[in-house]
Amino acid sequence: RYGYEMCVFVLRVFLATLLCAPCWCLECPDGCECFVSTRTVTCISTDLRAVPQSVPGYARTVIITGNRIHRIGPDSFAELTNVTNVSLGNNRITALDSHSFSPLLSLHFLDLSGNRLTLIHPEALSIPASPLQDLNLSRSLYNATSLTDLATALRWGGLRGLLRLDLSGNRLALLPPGMFSHLPNLRQLFLANNSLVAIYGGTFSGVSHLQMLDLTGNAFTAFRTDALQELERLGSVQVLLGQNPYACSCEIRNFVVWLNESRAQVDVDALRCASPKELSNSRLWGISTLAVGCAVPVQAQAEAGAGDLTLQTSYVFLGLVLGFVGMVFLFVLYLNRHGMKKWIIEMRDACRDVMEGYHYRFEIDSDPRLGRISVQNGG
Repeated sequence: RYGYEMCVFVLRVFLATLLCAPCWCLECPDGCECFVSTRTVTCISTDLRAVPQSVPGYARTVIITGNRIHRIGPDSFAELTNVTNVSLGNNRITALDSHSFSPLLSLHFLDLSGNRLTLIHPEALSIPASPLQDLNLSRSLYNATSLTDLATALRWGGLRGLLRLDLSGNRLALLPPGMFSHLPNLRQLFLANNSLVAIYGGTFSGVSHLQMLDLTGNAFTAFRTDALQELERLGSVQVLLGQNPYACSCEIRNFVVWLNESRAQVDVDALRCASPKELSNSRLWGISTLAVGCAVPVQAQAEAGAGDLTLQTSYVFLGLVLGFVGMVFLFVLYLNRHGMKKWIIEMRDACRDVMEGYHYRFEIDSDPRLGRISVQNGG
């Protein structure tokens, strides 16, 4: 009996070790760690040049970071239909081939942050049944061409189930119109720490369920009317607009009014003036439009404003003079009202006599009998 209990104890210790410690069995790729209890495979900074092909079938999460994997192809994740989370951050990846992630039929989370993507195939993100919900591409787009490729990939990827998209830290200066129009269920969009200077009409077209939009840390100095209309169209979305170099001059007046009237949930306490100097670090929230309108840092604009004021004063003075002349004229007419009445009556009578004479001559000329009498008398 003692031998039996000892065998049971050894078996339990073995199973506990198997479940709690990394599994260094033959299935685990070289240089990686495999955890059966969490169904996780990690390959961190092991100088891999490609995605390992011997990932255990029980894996649900695959973390491959800090390596030198330059390309992801359709064979990189073959037969890993049960994997739900893939992290490929900081691997120096430059290219995503067609259907790179198609074998990952259960993929919900994909992290491609910190790479150097220069070539993205239009169908690189295409996965049957569109299971992907969270896509992290922060600090991963190498140049403007990769942004164009990404816009095409979002269009043709069939990512109708995507809920979260992170494009932070990519030095983006503009967003192609309709770039997110094929992501109808998108809830969170991160565009922080880029170089965006403006939002144009149609930028967020097709995105009707957005709940959070992060635009912090960009290069916005103000928002034009079309940009404010585009933001207002999103409804009661949470909009983060802090850490932008706002220029508190007359051009920002509409933005201040929008902050006070919009349905959007804006981080108003984080909005500060960067210029002019006298309004530096002042809150935009609650600042009066009069104060913003008077904050004109350019001397030429101040002189132009003074010229407009002088012109307005001249118009007012001219109006007063003309009004005074009109009043004098009416007063003179009032004093001579009796003489004016007599003159009008005399003019009326004279006109009546002239018209009666013309009428009499017309009747004579139009009556043929009177015409013959006139001829006979003349003979």
